[in-house]
Parts: sequence; structure tokens; C-alpha cells
Amino acid sequence: MKVKYFSDTDTAHVEFTGNNVFETKEISENIYIDLDKNGNIVNMTIEHAKVNAGLQEFSFQEMITQTA
Repeated sequence: MKVKYFSDTDTAHVEFTGNNVFETKEISENIYIDLDKNGNIVNMTIEHAKVNAGLQEFSFQEMITQTA
């Protein structure tokens, strides 16, 4: 997964896979998802990201399930 932030347009772009985009769907006025031909998410674009996604800070944490 890759996350890119474009400060000049306040846009965040999250790339989940490298698959070809078949269709783009508008989730809301400022959020779009790109889907491949099987309906799997490829990318997500968030416009006005600082307001819509709280993008002042970004962190990643992998949660590992421990078994007894």
C-alpha cells in the first residue's frame, strides 16, 4: 500500500494494488474509489484531505493476534 499526499491540492491518494482501474465510484462529494474489473478496490482519492480525513498526522500500526 502506498499513501501520497499532494499539499498543493490538499489531496490524499491511497494505492492498495497495482491492478488496472476499470471503474471509479464517487463515495461522497470528496471521496472516490477506483475498482478493478472484479470489483476490488485499487485506489482511494480523498479531496480536502486535511478536513475530510484528519490528515494532519498519519501513522500505521499492524495489529497481531496472539494465540494462547
